[in-house]
Amino acid sequence: MTSKVVVTGIGAVTPLGATVDATWEAILAGQSGVHTMDNDWSEKYGLAVDFAAQVDPQVVPDNLKRVQAKRLDPSSQFALISAREAMADAGLEETDPERTAVSWATGIGGVWTLLDAWDTLQEEGPRRVMPLTVPMLMPNGPAAAIGMEFKARAGVQTLVSACASSTESLGHAYDVLASGKADIIIAGGSEAAIHPITLAAFNSMQALSRRTDSPETASRPYDVDRDGFVMGEGAGTLILETEEHAKARGAKIYAEVASWGISNDAYHITGGEPEGKHALAAMQQALDAGGLTAGEIKHVNAHATSTPVGDIPESLAISELLGDNVSDALVSATKSMTGHLLGGTGAVEAILTVKALQTRTAPPTINIDEVDPKVKGINIVRDTPADLPAGDIAAITNSFGFGGHNAVVAFRSV
Repeated sequence: MTSKVVVTGIGAVTPLGATVDATWEAILAGQSGVHTMDNDWSEKYGLAVDFAAQVDPQVVPDNLKRVQAKRLDPSSQFALISAREAMADAGLEETDPERTAVSWATGIGGVWTLLDAWDTLQEEGPRRVMPLTVPMLMPNGPAAAIGMEFKARAGVQTLVSACASSTESLGHAYDVLASGKADIIIAGGSEAAIHPITLAAFNSMQALSRRTDSPETASRPYDVDRDGFVMGEGAGTLILETEEHAKARGAKIYAEVASWGISNDAYHITGGEPEGKHALAAMQQALDAGGLTAGEIKHVNAHATSTPVGDIPESLAISELLGDNVSDALVSATKSMTGHLLGGTGAVEAILTVKALQTRTAPPTINIDEVDPKVKGINIVRDTPADLPAGDIAAITNSFGFGGHNAVVAFRSV
């Protein structure tokens, strides 16, 4: 390891806004990005769930030229827009291509491209299938688009670990930078999988909320009446640099990436280990690797998806991790507002964690009427933002995915 790793730029496209500032403002205001969908296919297919947390449809035409948008799956469109914001925020108009890399993630990839192409094949025949179908549907499409745009030649990689994907992409970027193999990495993740097949499939496994009468309150982490998660979409980008490189060019620094941790439950393909033992292992690894103590952790952006079984093990793990210091750490569950962005969720929540450290403000968790009594020990921020203490503090963000993937990134204030 040769250098500290720092965050110098951030960009986001979320159901709450097309930029980090718009998203952060909505988060602090406790706004829900969940709404009944305006489409013709919810009724056509008889979907039991007709709501989701969608990106404003005007975001893409406002930010990408029509010809470019037509050559990119929505997951790549969101990725490129957020990456452009992050690079501009970092003040990186030009970089050394040989020292610039991409570490990107997605959970599902180009599902819209794949299934639209299947419809075209069935309805119009093989000659009408677009030549760019494969580059558009492949999971590494977003990473490739970013890599080509910014001439990143030090490596362009894609991690696919379900809902832990983009947290893992940040951890991978940390390792590459700390080992001296690059100076700058465009890291993050994107997802655009709000599609009839995914909604039907998640609903079949009883993972989605069915609050069709009140979609804005459907995502309710930790609430005793939570009944499932809400599908979201979007992208988040963090520009990570070695500290030496950032300081040499006079870059602003949002936070230090202190470390990260990873583990696997090896328990069930869709359900986490119920006592949170291996989630705890990833959290503890992140603290140990970064030389952090439990007392330094003042904020946690929890994975907390609002599923009946998922929220409890994480709360147990956080309580065990922090021990006597658990009441000092403010826990936010921002999926209550953004919905669950699957492979993009870790990057967006990492951005929110960085913003929390920068502004000393922990975001609220909305839609909690009564905390589930099985969720014990953690200090949940409810309804309105809460102040974080001054001085040197740290925070963690958690992501857990189907397959048992657990990933945690720890940040230090600067």
